[in-house]
Amino acid sequence: MAHHGKEGVVKAGSTVIGAVTGFTIDTTADVVEDTSLGNSAKTYLAGRTAFSGSIDMHYDEGDTAQETLDSGVTIAFTLLPEGNASGDQSFAGNGIVTSMSVGVSLDGVSTRTVAFQGTGALTIGTV
Repeated sequence: MAHHGKEGVVKAGSTVIGAVTGFTIDTTADVVEDTSLGNSAKTYLAGRTAFSGSIDMHYDEGDTAQETLDSGVTIAFTLLPEGNASGDQSFAGNGIVTSMSVGVSLDGVSTRTVAFQGTGALTIGTV
């Protein structure tokens, strides 16, 4: 079932980050080849997993949660694409903020974008 993006919520720790306009979460897994001599097709084994992502928001210097998202900081976060009602899916883990940028244009809303690299496991569950 499709969900409208306006339902999404992002938390840093237990605090909701205000003015979020979007986010992404990307997961990857290493693979190692285990093909034996004589096999005509390659075979692989799943290895370690990793995750990373980004959070886009309207810039708000009064939002304490936004202000903590600076390069080099490790954050505990929860990304909630469906919202935070009981049964909604959640992605939770720790991430190191790898970049933080602020964008300002003459005829637009000022923005903040934060990218992070996961450290440890990503927990996929429900609220």
